[in-house]
Amino acid sequence: MGSYLKKDTQQVIDAVTGISLRRLDAANLAYLAYNALVQEATLTPKPALVDRRGSGAHLDMDMALLLTSARCLQPYFCEMADKAFAYPLGPELRQHIGAIGRDAEKAMLQETNGVNTHKGAIWALGLLVSAATQANTLDELFDHAAHLAMLPDSGLNTVYLSNGLQVRHQYGLSGAKEEAQLGFPHVKELGLPMLLQSRARGDSESHAQLNGLLAIMTRLSDTCVASRSGLEGLEAMQQGASAVLNAGGVGTSLGCQLLSDLEHTLLSCNASPGGAADLLAATLFIDGLFDRQSAQTSSEPLI
Repeated sequence: MGSYLKKDTQQVIDAVTGISLRRLDAANLAYLAYNALVQEATLTPKPALVDRRGSGAHLDMDMALLLTSARCLQPYFCEMADKAFAYPLGPELRQHIGAIGRDAEKAMLQETNGVNTHKGAIWALGLLVSAATQANTLDELFDHAAHLAMLPDSGLNTVYLSNGLQVRHQYGLSGAKEEAQLGFPHVKELGLPMLLQSRARGDSESHAQLNGLLAIMTRLSDTCVASRSGLEGLEAMQQGASAVLNAGGVGTSLGCQLLSDLEHTLLSCNASPGGAADLLAATLFIDGLFDRQSAQTSSEPLI
């Protein structure tokens, strides 16, 4: 895990898994998903990712395009939530949210003139939005999302190999599908605990979110990075992110310098941790679900 977590990770997870989640209607769940995408896009400085400074390693997109994409996806997240309120967590719901997800991807590509801005986020946030309609605690949320992800989707094109699938086959890596089927472990065990710990020690909100992103990057087999720079680039990402957090995070002078070094390394091999960015958005969505009033009156603190 590394020395950058102040407590044992399981203690942090235990402190939040029993906290109640807010029960929101479809429109508010969709807004939380949209807002998570906006927070991820505007967070600056992210290593080699699109942010307020520029395009990072992406020549085909900028922050304005990401915000346009996020806006067009909000009604599809609302539609997924509506279906999830109407159906039990089973095969029929899986077919519905799969079809809506494909419609969302088509709308995204139309809005962005063919640029894949949020395909991974549609998958992750779509599952979490749907799962949130029937979850009372964090454990239930992850379990429900994993259950949905494991159900077959008859509308899926199994012939077409996306870049992510090609990289998974080439290097034997797990990808977004496996992450969801396992209940988003990089969110539950890394991104969310680091976000909460960083806030608790007094880091600014942007630093806490950046540290959450870096925690995900320390372990994730990010196929976006591997597709551009192979296993060497993936290892450089993981080691560089660990170095920043072991230096105390981005809020320290050394951590800030190491973050700049990490970005230089990733840009030099044209690699961008897009998979980690999707999981940061998932982390921020879940963070928005916490019933903090319940946490304050319970015997367990939120962290």
